Amino acid sequence: MNKIAFTALIALPLAACNSNTAPGNDREAQLDPPATAAPIEDAASALANVDPGLMLPGTMNDADLAALGAGQACQFRLTEVAFPSFVYDGDGSGAIKINGKLIPVASDGPGSYSNGELRIKTRMLDGEGDAGLQMQEMIVAAPRAKDEFGFWGYTTCPAEGA
Repeated sequence: MNKIAFTALIALPLAACNSNTAPGNDREAQLDPPATAAPIEDAASALANVDPGLMLPGTMNDADLAALGAGQACQFRLTEVAFPSFVYDGDGSGAIKINGKLIPVASDGPGSYSNGELRIKTRMLDGEGDAGLQMQEMIVAAPRAKDEFGFWGYTTCPAEGA
């Protein structure tokens, strides 16, 4: 009995530290302020002092999507239930979130986007997820990086050829 009480006593302070505030997690609205949008910058300034190995896509929240005016845009998501990491539309524009900054990109051709030295390519894959979203591949070539980063995820635009 003493072992159980001692274990519970040790675990109690650790339980108070359990907090996950990443976008997409349930939080009580009255306790947490609404999410704010990340700053919108071009690739050169957003990625100027970032190690190329750390230039990985981040997750956008609702405020980011509103700031970009991308509420109806196609979305690349790393999982079917995640917030998007990359948004794009039929007009040839898009945006990606890297290093806590939103970076707008312009189309260079079908499934190809860029902003300065940052290049993004998307390609539809044959599979689909459990929720019915079409699988998509996204390749990010970051400035100063030796290698490209490739991601398999899902798109909310299965009719798009991007």
